[in-house]
Amino acid sequence: MTDSGKVALVTGGNKGIGFEVARQLTQLDHCVVLGSRDEDRGRIAAEKLRSDGAQASYVVMDVGDPDSVAAGIRLIDQQHGRLDVLVNNAGIALPEGPPSEVPVDVLRRVYETNVFGLVAVTQAALPLLRRAEAGRIVNLSSGAGSLALVSGPDWRPEWNGLAYNTSKSAVNAVTVAFASELRETPIKVNAVNPGFTKTDMSPSAERTAAQGAAVVVRYATLTADGPTGGFYDENGPIAW
Repeated sequence: MTDSGKVALVTGGNKGIGFEVARQLTQLDHCVVLGSRDEDRGRIAAEKLRSDGAQASYVVMDVGDPDSVAAGIRLIDQQHGRLDVLVNNAGIALPEGPPSEVPVDVLRRVYETNVFGLVAVTQAALPLLRRAEAGRIVNLSSGAGSLALVSGPDWRPEWNGLAYNTSKSAVNAVTVAFASELRETPIKVNAVNPGFTKTDMSPSAERTAAQGAAVVVRYATLTADGPTGGFYDENGPIAW
């Protein structure tokens, strides 16, 4: 594969918002690598993008498995030698119920993917991002991760998910931590809420994956004067 533009890795890129983020990045002349836990799904998704003329490939990457993450990043290094964009999209949500009844194992499983996996991929990818002219990291968050929103009067009890919500609050904190460390570099790190989007996790939503992906792509392609260490949706900053 010959790079014609920037190189991007989208974790969980074989479906939903991740796939749409990848598609939109290819339209902006990015060579996209789809991270997928399932090899067949990754291959099929990459083939679909290539059938539309895009530069796309895939790596088998289970963000919860450090060996899988390391192998995926090594392959990207061998094929491209750098990484311009990292979109930490992979995430899960499990059935929960009231916070007082959520098994601790459910928290562990959700955090393993949504938080620890995100950190593992970011740490592994940073050497490649440092080789780029101006790396960009976008962490997929949620309005459910905003302490201001979930503690407000309009937040409904049925939205009070202990594992998922707090994992996204942790994603926001992780975003700030990396942005602070990298503030003197060209790398920008931001958390983005794509909105309540129709995916496997939220089939009742009316917002399309294309709409949810658009704001992610906006922050994945920031210019040099763009922000870092923030939390945003399509309308701008969100209260922490």
